[in-house]
Amino acid sequence: MRQSLKRFATCAAVAGVLAVVPAVKVSSEQAPPVNVPGIDKPVIVVTGQVTGSETWVNTNYYVLRGAVFVRDGATLNIQAGTRIIGESGSVGTLIIDRGGRIMAIGTAAQPIVFTSDQPIGTRNRGDWGGLIINGRAPVNLEGGEGAGEGDTGVYGGNNENDNSGVLRYVRVEFSGIEFSPDNELNGIAFQGVGRGTETDFVQAHMSRDDALEWFGGTADAKHIVMSNAADDSIDWTFGWRGRVQFAAVTQRGDDADNGIEADNSEFNNNALPRSNPQLYNVTLCGDPDRNEGGESPRAANIRRGTAFTIRNFLATGFKTVGFQIETTNTATTGQVDNGTSQMGAGVAWGMATNMHSSVMTYVNSGRFPNIRVGVDPGVSTTGCSNHENPNFQPSSAATLAGGQIAPIQPPNDGFFEAVTYIGAVAPAPAADWTAGWTSYPQR
Repeated sequence: MRQSLKRFATCAAVAGVLAVVPAVKVSSEQAPPVNVPGIDKPVIVVTGQVTGSETWVNTNYYVLRGAVFVRDGATLNIQAGTRIIGESGSVGTLIIDRGGRIMAIGTAAQPIVFTSDQPIGTRNRGDWGGLIINGRAPVNLEGGEGAGEGDTGVYGGNNENDNSGVLRYVRVEFSGIEFSPDNELNGIAFQGVGRGTETDFVQAHMSRDDALEWFGGTADAKHIVMSNAADDSIDWTFGWRGRVQFAAVTQRGDDADNGIEADNSEFNNNALPRSNPQLYNVTLCGDPDRNEGGESPRAANIRRGTAFTIRNFLATGFKTVGFQIETTNTATTGQVDNGTSQMGAGVAWGMATNMHSSVMTYVNSGRFPNIRVGVDPGVSTTGCSNHENPNFQPSSAATLAGGQIAPIQPPNDGFFEAVTYIGAVAPAPAADWTAGWTSYPQR
């Protein structure tokens, strides 16, 4: 996956009713609006780079032609309700350089949508590149810097509080184009991104590779939905030490891997700073249906020396096993044995093996407290694995998630919220924070 970005010839772009004719001429600056018959908004084709302060508004469509970079010192503002289309033939991709900022601030009623240029009904994973953000927060790679997948820029540094902007009420769908086998972009890649960056109410849907991946850094995220990714849903490596609260995963068994894939570093399992994120209130729904295929094997694969905190979780529907810790690697198990890695207040059910023996050892000893296996807490497996309309809410406040398992309160640090339930979404009839701004089209 760390190979060069290939460039493709320009072709026509179509997004539902949207079509951009190939005769449109653009420069490296923002192109002027193009009026195409049958389209309800002017079209702006964007190429090259953003070097100053630029604003994209919801009265236009924006087409990413090739790799578009927001350079160091530049700010890209995106208005609520704006639609950005990645052109497939040119590998349309939006990349935020170190020192650049994206201010994508949508609302529940008007989310910002990054999507495919293909007609509705023919869209698929990997139609375009995706969203890549590079920051100056620490990573554990040699020299303190890394080169982004697909030539998407250098990332890393020494500023834990680095600020790359805001993603709020943002959807990224049908992204992660494949350049060659095992070489795809993600839905959103956070590469050395700092905790000054805000990510809240964000969905990554139908990505060819991982939905959301953190390459080191300290970036936090809250209210995130990862749906139908072809690889892992939550992925981290290279020393990520961020915080996550309210994370909902649903998979599709035609092509999926782990709900969580957790690494410190594949090159040096004990590299510092060590990956050690904190995840509270997580719902992981695999796809138990074998009619589409045998994918979606594990709720979590924890390995390569990572530390972790995972609390207040629900996990169901994966075909093989729930949580699994790499027992053959003392760099990984050592983080549990020394008390750094923590797990607790969770339920795993509806899987061939609800918890791997590598986890049950710590559950049975009390090291991982208040975890139950094989008991349905009121989240329907078919409901939260429904591809077109997943329901992450437990059925009522009388369920296990509603109080019979008390949540472990997260740190009172200004980021986390106090909770009265486990899982990503409060039990019905409380409000469902995923409703209204998410979308789950299959094509």
